[in-house]
Amino acid sequence: MKKLSLDELNRINIDQFKEAKKFPLVVILDNIRSMHNIGAVFRTGDAFRIEKLYLCGITATPPDKEITKTAIGATESVDWEYNKSTLEVVEKLKTEGYKTYALEQCENAEQLDTFQPDQDKIAVIFGNEVKGVQQDVVDACEGAIEIPQYGTKHSLNISVSAGILIWDLFLKQNEDW
Repeated sequence: MKKLSLDELNRINIDQFKEAKKFPLVVILDNIRSMHNIGAVFRTGDAFRIEKLYLCGITATPPDKEITKTAIGATESVDWEYNKSTLEVVEKLKTEGYKTYALEQCENAEQLDTFQPDQDKIAVIFGNEVKGVQQDVVDACEGAIEIPQYGTKHSLNISVSAGILIWDLFLKQNEDW
C-alpha cells in the first residue's frame, strides 16, 4: 500500500473552499486559553467545511503564530469572527434559526452516541479548558451534549472533543457528501 502524495489527495484550494457548500454547523469557542486548541479547531473546521467559527471572550484570534502553526492555513479557509460575548453570539444565532448546544457535562445533557439532531442549522459551544462553558451560556442553549467517557478523567481536551463531536454530527446529518 502506497501513501498518497499531497497532489494525489485532490484537495480544493482556498478559493474553491470559500465557494463550496458548507456543512451547516457553527462552532463557538468560549474563553479558550490554548492557542493549540484554537488552531486545532480551525483545522478540524476546515476538514469538515463547517459554516463558521466564532472566537469569544479571551479566545485568541489569528494572526497568532501558535494558532497558525497548528491550523496549517485553516485560518485562511474557515470563516471566523471574534465577539467578546459568547452569550451575544448564541442569542444572535438563535434569531437566525440555529439550535444551540453546549458541549458540557450537566443535568439532562444528551449523550453524543444517542443524540439525534432534529434540524440542519446547529451551533455548538466548547468551553474553557478548566471552567467549561459559562453557566449563562448553558442556560441560553436549547440543550447540552455530553461525550460519554469511561475512564478516570472528567473531560477531554477541547481539540479532541471538537474532532469527535464534529465528525459525529457530520455523519448524522450529511448524506449529501
